[in-house]
Amino acid sequence: MNLCENKTVTDFYILGFSTFETVKIPLFLGIMIMYLLTILGNLVITTLICLVSKLHTPMYFFLCNLSFVDVMYVSSTLPKLLSITITQDNKISFDGCIAQLFFFTFSAVCDIFVLTSMAFDRYVAICKPLQYTLIMNRRVCITMSAFCWIVSAMNSLLLTLLTAVLKFCNSNKVSHFFCDLKTMTGLSSSYTTSRKTFMLIEDIIIAFVPFSLTITSYVQIISTILKIRSPETRLKAFSSCTSHLTTVILFYGPILIVYMKPDSEHSKEQDNLISLLYVAVVPMLNPFVYSLRNKDVLNAVRNVVSRKD
Repeated sequence: MNLCENKTVTDFYILGFSTFETVKIPLFLGIMIMYLLTILGNLVITTLICLVSKLHTPMYFFLCNLSFVDVMYVSSTLPKLLSITITQDNKISFDGCIAQLFFFTFSAVCDIFVLTSMAFDRYVAICKPLQYTLIMNRRVCITMSAFCWIVSAMNSLLLTLLTAVLKFCNSNKVSHFFCDLKTMTGLSSSYTTSRKTFMLIEDIIIAFVPFSLTITSYVQIISTILKIRSPETRLKAFSSCTSHLTTVILFYGPILIVYMKPDSEHSKEQDNLISLLYVAVVPMLNPFVYSLRNKDVLNAVRNVVSRKD
């Protein structure tokens, strides 16, 4: 008789940063500050893009999408982590865990697609400037944005359903600070070899292909910029890409470290800390990356402030 027939997990326990219990107040405050800065920063960027007509361009249209996704991204994990940190009640229902898995996967994949769309936009702007308006027209931008959201939702729904039908009877302790797909699959008592193979193929399609396209775009962009004779024009062209390139490096770097390194029980806490970089730190930094060195955004801030005065 299968033991799972008589024993089914209805709740999970998110272990989070269990080794940091002695510093739970500083940890709580740190996560709270990152969460609030992410929400505030991305809402400011979105509001500016909507209010200032000069920012109604493809680049800022996709940036608005990225800001909206980042708000959903952090909201799917950090509020529960804050609750666990301050109350020490790390229980989450099965349905709650599945819902968290859906929204996190949805926003993470959408982030990847939006960043790839932004890379294509910069490629056209730098490598095909005379055709930019024709290629990156309103219809194309809306179609690309819709693709990002719809495909991300369908992919997340598929992965969530595949996880929801798994059996969990051996353990209900999630050694992460949220219900991560990789962690949940490893926790299951079901036969998951075929699912892991599917996830590997899916990772190649959903993550590696967009990443490769982004890298290819920037190889072309840098090659084109280096051919520009005027130092001022070369600097202006490169500065229009630095914000997005910085975001790509910050987003993909920690993910590649976590998902490509071999599993080890001793590295779980280390993996969680690295995961916190792309789950919380990168969405928090995005508004600053796109505003502090961006004259258009800074001018937009001044215009909005001067209107109120």
